[in-house]
Amino acid sequence: MTTTHSTGDDLSVAERHLADLHARLEVDAADRDLLDVAYRIIETPVGDVMVAATTRGLVRVAFRVEGFDAVLTSLAARISPRVMSAPRRLDRVVGQLDEYFAGTRRHFDVPIDWALSTGFRRIVHEHLPHIEFGTTTTYSQVAITVGNPKAVRAVGSACATNPLPIVIPCHRVLRADGGLGGYLGGEEAKADLLALESGRIG
Repeated sequence: MTTTHSTGDDLSVAERHLADLHARLEVDAADRDLLDVAYRIIETPVGDVMVAATTRGLVRVAFRVEGFDAVLTSLAARISPRVMSAPRRLDRVVGQLDEYFAGTRRHFDVPIDWALSTGFRRIVHEHLPHIEFGTTTTYSQVAITVGNPKAVRAVGSACATNPLPIVIPCHRVLRADGGLGGYLGGEEAKADLLALESGRIG
């Protein structure tokens, strides 16, 4: 029996072929209107992040600590089962995230799909981008600003479950005592984002 061994070049050709097949599948799915949620996983200074978008706009930003498979399962249940890795559909948001982490972007300018944000949480989430880059506020101040001073805990819950962290900057909201408060990516990621914005990292 003759045994053959794959070379690095063979593997590279196979990988390129697989990538080409996936790209054609992505285009075909889009052309035939079979793709409702596109996603992509990228490396960032705060760990791997998954971004997902519908035809309306960015719908989810997730940290690895959340479990990407669990997030995709949730998207399939709450948005549509037609979920697929489609990196090119996310080029715009990935480009802006790269600029943010490089320190050359302070505000995101991408269409948003608010499908996962409703009721009072939606009100809070829509307010968060008005908190300036490099500054922080408190849950109680946000509650006052959105017109419900007694809803401090509800504001905290809205920030802790924000489906679009980083892009919708809930990391800029702290507890009244200066504590970080809850964050989907964990306290370390929240602290790193605040440090990045204050110029200490990145």
